[in-house]
Amino acid sequence: MLKIDIEKCIGCGECEEVCSFGAISVVDDKARVDEGSCTLCGTCVDTCPEGALSIEKEGGEELDLSSWKGVWVVSEIKNGLFSPVTFELLGKARELADDRDVPLTAILMGYGVRDKAEELISRGADRVIVVDSERLSNFIDDAYARVLAHLAKEEMPEIIIAGATATGRAFIPQVATILETGLTADCTGLEIDEESGQLLQTRPAFGGNLMATIICDTRRPQMATVRPHVLKALEPDTSRKGEIVNFEPPFELLESRIKVIESVTKEQEGPGLTDAEIVVTAGRGLEKKENLKLVEELARCLEGAVGATRAITDAGWIAHSHQVGQTGVTVAPKLYVACGVSGAIQHLVGMQGSEIIVAINKDKDAPIFDVATYGIVGDVKEILPILSKKICKERGLD
Repeated sequence: MLKIDIEKCIGCGECEEVCSFGAISVVDDKARVDEGSCTLCGTCVDTCPEGALSIEKEGGEELDLSSWKGVWVVSEIKNGLFSPVTFELLGKARELADDRDVPLTAILMGYGVRDKAEELISRGADRVIVVDSERLSNFIDDAYARVLAHLAKEEMPEIIIAGATATGRAFIPQVATILETGLTADCTGLEIDEESGQLLQTRPAFGGNLMATIICDTRRPQMATVRPHVLKALEPDTSRKGEIVNFEPPFELLESRIKVIESVTKEQEGPGLTDAEIVVTAGRGLEKKENLKLVEELARCLEGAVGATRAITDAGWIAHSHQVGQTGVTVAPKLYVACGVSGAIQHLVGMQGSEIIVAINKDKDAPIFDVATYGIVGDVKEILPILSKKICKERGLD
């Protein structure tokens, strides 16, 4: 809770001025706090010139942070195959574990997955904890959360990272709640601070207008989910050796109020956006919905997927599943063609990992050119038909 030392308080009002939540007011020349509104963000503590404010921790003794060791990666497997983000996480986690001089453990949960453990070792894991149970054959978030939290309480890892996918977003926050620790979601970067050894977790903040680096300095484990396609996977090394630990979860951990009746896979035409090697994205420069066909035609000629900025999906020109950016999907194709895309930071977060970026925009000062490999300054409505015609002819397509 926020404590105010009345003896030190001079009623200057600086704390009241900086409080974004209206939790502090100055009455009779002394600061007062509304505990119901205070979020314990600490801004007022840092601002007070007299040092009259402090945050008092509740819950008795402080956590012994030194007893938590090791780095964990929560793997994700579907239809017998690992999601690419699993290997991306292992690549970065290998660096983190080496920096901390601790082992890297991969958590593998599901049914009939034991034979997949060696693949995780080849991708950088030192050991794999396998939780193989028929009751985990369908993903049920509360059961998965209880199992992972139970393991974390038993082994006390210092760091746990998972993919910021539909699966990760569904159950990792529950794990953080059970463990009473923090969670930084949708990270785009992870590093170890050389001085403190803490995990520096970087993610977009304030609508993507800045990048925030977050630490969890009083609780463990340090937990983060990371967007797919922002980290680089290691090449598999089948000569690596590691330990495989089988864990049989107690029945009570697997109980759930949820029952999966049916799992439906949605069929789609063409390559999926997140897995496509070529993505052609529509931006506001197209001006009207009818011009979206110009982007679709270029994508057809390139045999790529169609992406879109948030402005395009919000306008209803195309489904939100095509949205690339902070509030959409993250892509890292071999070729990314931005058509009439200005390049706001919210969009760049979702595509800046692409190998080659081609930008087409009539505004020569558009931010998209700052990250583009090649740029074409001109009206996208005039340039796209020329490109499509040329490319289709070269590739022998009608």
